[in-house]
Amino acid sequence: MRILITNDDGINAPGMEVLARHVVQWMASGPTGEIREALVVAPSTNYSGMSAAVGDVFHRPNVPYRRYKIPGAESIDAYSVDAPPALCAIIGAIGSFDFQPDLILSGINAGANVGRSVLHSGTVGAIFTGSLLGLSGLAVSVQWGDDVHYETAGAVAVEVLQEFLDAPPCTLLNLNVPNLAAADLKGVRRGRISTAGVVKSASPRIHDGSISDEGEIKLRFGAASPQLGDVSDEDADEDGALLAAGYASLTPVVGPHENVDPGLDTLMHAALTTIGRHLVQLRGATP
Repeated sequence: MRILITNDDGINAPGMEVLARHVVQWMASGPTGEIREALVVAPSTNYSGMSAAVGDVFHRPNVPYRRYKIPGAESIDAYSVDAPPALCAIIGAIGSFDFQPDLILSGINAGANVGRSVLHSGTVGAIFTGSLLGLSGLAVSVQWGDDVHYETAGAVAVEVLQEFLDAPPCTLLNLNVPNLAAADLKGVRRGRISTAGVVKSASPRIHDGSISDEGEIKLRFGAASPQLGDVSDEDADEDGALLAAGYASLTPVVGPHENVDPGLDTLMHAALTTIGRHLVQLRGATP
């Protein structure tokens, strides 16, 4: 298995260092004859919350990069790229550094990516991007807090890697690990994506009882924040609730794809018919 490693916190983030070190150990422990290789292509700075954005590549077609050495993982070729994680995933996936991966490993993110934050996460956005290029992916995040236990998340992540050998093509998994020492982790369970959001409320500046013409909008964070907010309204098998209960949550996810729900057939037929009729009228009105 050839693994492309990226993240959204930046190549020098502690989560990247821990994950790369665990991958080095995983590579060394492989059976004779099994291919285990890795390459790091990660953002040069923090690109958190970028989802699957690639930036304005049409006006900035030349992307700076630099070779980088990750402490404790010097045996893995690594490149710092001035680009968000999705673009790093594309650059690494299409063989730009003479490496053709089978899987994208993204993380370890500093903060949980549960609930609706899955949509906005650059960590998850990298594996969504890879899936459009035919790659499987594993996004790894750890709940934020004091003395973040990246090592626990790294150990769980490499255990999951082995399962991709027999997985269907373009399998995507989102792994969230509570901020616990390995000895205190209760286990790993399949988690459902909850409805928890990143932003619970937004309050603009009020002046004399009315919304000010300008100012700042104060955000109040919801349960899907890095530290994990109140999850008391979640079911026990939802991702945030699992983390709060001391379990790692593993969730299969899918990237963008056509909605083939037959229930939309009537709507689509009506929309296409209406647009077609208007186009005929426009053609008739054209001199």
